[in-house]
This record gives sequence, C-alpha cells and structure tokens, in this order.
Amino acid sequence: MTAVSIIGAGKLGTSLGTALRRGGYSIKALSCLSHESALESRRIIGEGKPLTDNLEAVEGSQVVFLTVPDDAIRFVAEDLASGPQDWTGVICLHCSGLLPSEVLSPLTEKGALTASFHPMMSFASKQAGPESLSGIHIGLEGSPPARSMAQAIAKDLGSHPFTLEPEDKPLYHTANSMASNLLVSLFHQASLLLLDSGKTLPDPKEALLPLVQGTLQNVKIFDTTGAFTGPLARGDEESIALQMEALRGHPRALGIYRELGLAALEAALAGDGIEEQSCRRIRALLEGK
Repeated sequence: MTAVSIIGAGKLGTSLGTALRRGGYSIKALSCLSHESALESRRIIGEGKPLTDNLEAVEGSQVVFLTVPDDAIRFVAEDLASGPQDWTGVICLHCSGLLPSEVLSPLTEKGALTASFHPMMSFASKQAGPESLSGIHIGLEGSPPARSMAQAIAKDLGSHPFTLEPEDKPLYHTANSMASNLLVSLFHQASLLLLDSGKTLPDPKEALLPLVQGTLQNVKIFDTTGAFTGPLARGDEESIALQMEALRGHPRALGIYRELGLAALEAALAGDGIEEQSCRRIRALLEGK
C-alpha cells in the first residue's frame, strides 16, 4: 500500500487525505502548524501520525503532498530538501493551481519526482468528505514520471485528470477563481441588494440559493450560451434601464451589472438568443451612451 504524507493538512489537505484513504492509500503522517490542528485532521481522516515537524512527517513516504498556501510552497520545499530524507524516486506533489511544479526544484535536485496536482474544487471545511474529489477535474503539470503517478492517484479518487503546461496555469487559475471565489462575491452583492430592497423577505441565502442552483442546472443542461433567462435574454431594454436606475445608489453593484451585462451579451449572441439590433441598443445602454 502506497504511503502518503500530507504537509499542511488544512481544509484541502484533510479532504484529500480522507479521499486518499478511501482510495486505498495509507496516510502515514499529517503535518500542521499546530498539534491541535494535526490531531483534528487525524480524527477526521482516521489515520496518519499528527505532527508539527515536516521533516519527520516525510520520513519513509512514497508520496508527499504539499497542501500549504502558494507563498509557502518554495520555503517548505527548501526546508524539506535540507533534511536527511532520501528523496530519490519520491513523488512530491503541490496543489497550487497557479504555480508551476518548478517551485519544487529544491526537492527535484535531491532526486524527487515533482508535479502539481490541482483539484478543481473549493474546500471550505476539513469535513468535505471522501466524495469531495469524486467526479471532479484535476489539473496536472510536471515531470512525466510524477505526472503519471499523479494521474493514477486522480483516477483512484474517481477524478478526471488532465495535463497543463506551466505557462497556462495563471489563466487556468484565474478561470477557477472567477467560477468559484468571484461567484461567491456576486452572490454576496445580490444578497446585499435584496436586503436593501426594503421588503419582508426570508434570509437572502435561503431565498437566492434555489435560483442560483437552478441556473447552474440550466448551464449543465443547456451550456452557457443557452442558459440565459431574464430581460437580457429577451432583449427587454426597458427592464434593463429600470434595473440600472435602481442601482444608482449602489455604485459597486452597478459597475458589476454593467460589466457582466456586456459579457452576457457576447454569450447571448453566440447562442443566437438575442437579435443583433437589440444587442447594439442594450450595449449602448450598459455603456452609458
């Protein structure tokens, strides 16, 4: 059974460890900044020695995952490379969607086989569960031997691995951030507007979440170009003008509305969902012309 150590067993690391254990891997050690956090991860995963010493954590492991923040990866790699561990043939994977595997070069120089292993999923809790990596896509980049092992691990987790080039990662990561982090920001802005509407409504999250979930289901069925509904999809200029007027007292939300509206016009045109003449008038409206 392949022995795995996880350096930085936070939300992602713990979720990954849980999935790896279910996938048939042996979780040897879990290293965190605090012993309490490592113990918590150990309780959730069900195995793995809880540690705060990264050098001790990697002893004897065949696969090492670095699930630390991006700006800590190189420093952790340098620290690990300074220890007595024989890295020859050890697979070392970091989980950044932005940084290339080259940041692990201190370990590569010691004989490790390095790659990046980025799950296209957000992890808001250590309790995400073993199914959190099942069915998702995982971006891989690095040396062919390490990438081959990473691909096998991804498949054992029920994920869909694919290959990235180092120069593609910044744009790839930005796309992930827009679809995840900025979606949350957009939901937050919509919640604030709903609260400011002055109506007696339930909690904004409870009210808006079914709408968002229904929209995502439409995207799943009809793709982005066919999932648009509402005044923009109908070419309803009057409704759009009224919505923009309502946002005059909310300049940030108005800016978001304008920019996303313009982007939505492009997608609507690509899907033949709006006439070109109507599109021109709405674009002028959104641009304030």
